Amino acid sequence: MTYDMATLLPMIAILMAIGAFAGVIAGLLGVGGGIVLVPAFFYVFSHLGFYSDQLMQVCLATSLATIIVTSARSVMAHNKKGAVEWDILRSWWPYIGAGAVVGMLVASSLRSTTLQIIFGVLALGAGLYMAFGKSHWRLGQVMPLGPKRAGIGACVGFFSVLMGIGGGSFGVPVMSLYNIAIHRAVATAAGFGMIIAVPSVIGFLFVTIDTAPPYTLGAVNLPAFFIVIAMTLLTAPLGVKLAHRMDPAPLKRIFALFITLVALNMLRKVIFG
Repeated sequence: MTYDMATLLPMIAILMAIGAFAGVIAGLLGVGGGIVLVPAFFYVFSHLGFYSDQLMQVCLATSLATIIVTSARSVMAHNKKGAVEWDILRSWWPYIGAGAVVGMLVASSLRSTTLQIIFGVLALGAGLYMAFGKSHWRLGQVMPLGPKRAGIGACVGFFSVLMGIGGGSFGVPVMSLYNIAIHRAVATAAGFGMIIAVPSVIGFLFVTIDTAPPYTLGAVNLPAFFIVIAMTLLTAPLGVKLAHRMDPAPLKRIFALFITLVALNMLRKVIFG
């Protein structure tokens, strides 16, 4: 299948705009940009005629591949401001990483429609929590240890891969419930992104996609990856600056509103086509 420049150039422009916006979101909300990229990739690839039962796997894998780079950039920018809780990252990474590997194995076996529903439901739940959850709600005054830490960490990694996101949508609420300030939770969640994305992307590189967009390696589409990375590297530091200039309350409202709208749109596509 071939495409003329009249088709490809608008798609490139859309991917550039998506990448720029995703970079700001990654820095501002600590979500790695995946909450934007997955539905955006789904739209672009579907428009190009590559809809299949495996399309969501391509979207998830490509999104996670970009998160390796954007999360690294974001966490370094946050670290310069002293906001990253490195002790949490060091103690949680084995459990988050293990959950991510299991999530990749599950995602590679599911159909696109199922993954769309999972994405929409989980994102909607996270958005509603951030919108209506109270700042005084606590599960504890310090981050959990032992089996509880292992279980929560594995769930963060597992469900993040099923959504193609970097962990912020789950990591930020979890840390907030355990008395971590929102700015520090956002900064630390950026580090979750690398822990989730690296092992899952390695696995997705060995997944076979029958009807894939051009230049797709395993389940990772290389053109989308490079275009988005080029834009997010430029705009992620802007998001970090915005995050540190804003009060926690409006930051939380932005987080909630954005992922709720994205979730509802994904579910709308499943229901109405």
